[in-house]
Amino acid sequence: MNSMDSISIPAAEDWTDIRDAVAKLCEDFPNDYWLKLDKSDTYPSEFVDALTQSGFLGALIPEEFGGSGLPLTAAGAVLETIHERGCNAAACHAQMYTMGTVLKYGSDAQKKRYLPDIASGAVRLQAFGVTEPTTGSDTTQLKTRAERTSSGSYIVNGQKVWTSRAYQSDLMLLLARTTPAADVQKRSDGMSVFLLDMRDALGKGLELRKIDAMINHNSCEVFFDNLEIPGDTLVGEEGKGFGYIVNSMNAERILIAYECIGDAKFFIRKAVEYAKDRTVFGNPIGSNQGIQFPIAQAYAAAQAAELMVKKAAALFDAGHKAAAEANMAKMLAADASWQAAEVCMQVYGGFAFAREYGIERKWREARLYQTAPISKNMILGYLGQHVLGMPRSY
Repeated sequence: MNSMDSISIPAAEDWTDIRDAVAKLCEDFPNDYWLKLDKSDTYPSEFVDALTQSGFLGALIPEEFGGSGLPLTAAGAVLETIHERGCNAAACHAQMYTMGTVLKYGSDAQKKRYLPDIASGAVRLQAFGVTEPTTGSDTTQLKTRAERTSSGSYIVNGQKVWTSRAYQSDLMLLLARTTPAADVQKRSDGMSVFLLDMRDALGKGLELRKIDAMINHNSCEVFFDNLEIPGDTLVGEEGKGFGYIVNSMNAERILIAYECIGDAKFFIRKAVEYAKDRTVFGNPIGSNQGIQFPIAQAYAAAQAAELMVKKAAALFDAGHKAAAEANMAKMLAADASWQAAEVCMQVYGGFAFAREYGIERKWREARLYQTAPISKNMILGYLGQHVLGMPRSY
């Protein structure tokens, strides 16, 4: 069973000042703003610029590199508030956590060169090149290769898919196999992480193709065709990249769980307001148990999920292993947000499908986290095998 159960977790700060500031910022980006972006399939540059200038996207970068040096709970407060206020942080949330691999495992030269510019927003590191068309969630089977040359550079060949924000990113954190799978003892060995400067690579062996998708997250296919990259783009030690990526994935799952909690709070607030105001047969529809009880149940589920999110973030900030908690937080928060989304759609009835209310947009966004960045089945498999000690499932 999980050894973390015996660890005392301090109460996390609520970051009220940060939440108030983010809520104020979000007032300038109402539903009409997001509707226009959806219709034109446009990246929310103004919203991202406002977050960047406020310093919120550099919250996790240490002060010595120009960031705020705040813990994960503070970054979570930023993202949760963005979603609770009806906005969407998915266009830029990777700017917060992707740099964690560089911060923890990068060389001093890489940190000094990139982190200050990432903190200021002069350089964007938002693209996470991991998922591939034929391997999906089975990251250890990825086929993108990076072969070292006699001069010390690497030649990259392969393909990535669902690489969000690639067109809006200057740098990409790329996971590629540097040792053939047949030559390693563990499937997770032999993979390496590279900090790829896409500005130098586009048209020289790197190609991007935008994916036409249900949600406006600017996801891309990425193609590598004999792309040569310098040896100093390697992050940490060659062959140990999978472990480096996992740490960033834990932060990603916790932060996305915060977003899901924000979405749940948005849907519940909207459902309650509408249930009080909408009158049918002379009474507010919220007086009917068929309306009232599902909202109350969604509220209870969101409250319970929020406790797990706070636990996972507190463990992460304290430097403890938090893989199980990060996975559970993401799963429970995603389920809670989806439950609240479904309830809100039912409460609004036909009006939920009218874009002017913003419910259908947020409903589509909430559905994503049933699948990404990791599906529920993958989380359940992890818990069954690595926490509960059951045999590996196939």
